[in-house]
Amino acid sequence: KCNRRCRMNEETGADYLKPWQLSECLDGGGVGVVESSRCTSCPEGCVVTSFNWPWQTHAVMKGGALQKVDPQLVDGHLSYFLGAVGITGLTALLGVREKGHVTKGANQTMVVSGAAGACGSIAGQIGRLDGCVRVVGICGSDDKCRALVEDLGFSAAINYRQDDVCARLKECCPDGIDVYFDNVGGHISETVIAQMNKGSHVILCGQISQYNKDVPYPPPLSVETQNALQRNCITRERFLVLSYMHKAEAALCELSQWVKSGQIKVLETVVNGIENMGVAFCSMMKGGNVGKQIIKISD
Repeated sequence: KCNRRCRMNEETGADYLKPWQLSECLDGGGVGVVESSRCTSCPEGCVVTSFNWPWQTHAVMKGGALQKVDPQLVDGHLSYFLGAVGITGLTALLGVREKGHVTKGANQTMVVSGAAGACGSIAGQIGRLDGCVRVVGICGSDDKCRALVEDLGFSAAINYRQDDVCARLKECCPDGIDVYFDNVGGHISETVIAQMNKGSHVILCGQISQYNKDVPYPPPLSVETQNALQRNCITRERFLVLSYMHKAEAALCELSQWVKSGQIKVLETVVNGIENMGVAFCSMMKGGNVGKQIIKISD
């Protein structure tokens, strides 16, 4: 969501993202089967994925821009290569591992914002698997809250549209907060940071609430929040998954094993037909998706 939203600005705010151009085909993460090929590394019939997949039913692409993938890694659920066993899952796993400092047996509590989204829903489960005793999700509807607790094994979930986030955090995190996987920024993040323990860690993954504003990334915090970070020695460093791609292969194997064994559950919102791409995109931007928003073009 964050990447696609940034690409609608003249300046994306990220070196690795180019803005979408008027009158040109949009692109994004995609996966599909090669129907015809002149490329030895991507023969006909193989499954390939790309970060810059054109929004078309069929496309001619250079083999060098494609990455071959093994359907067995996802038990044939090819869409998982765009989410749990793709760049989204990598962002969740490497974010938790590189910036979260989760330690088994340390009685840690993790909070995830944007918790019912593609990345947040995986990050919370990884926090639990890596040893957090409590994982609390913040999301935007009661249905999403139910999915987090009943389907994904979160300890509790907070509906920021209905609940008093500050009061509910105190209730759900009686020992304070040790790790915060931040997908949203803004007021919610400042509320979470105010309840974080000394020596805790913010995983700065995204700031979706701030992307329509003319502010730098990461966006500035209130003086009060900056003081809280300093006073409590809370680390809050920008996390960019592309800086850790040397660890991607091992991480994708681990994600694949967790998904295939059912230790990580994958949530998706699937819409059929390229003609519904715009509707699905706008729905995602309003929080209509649970888990990864997928457009299925063909079988």
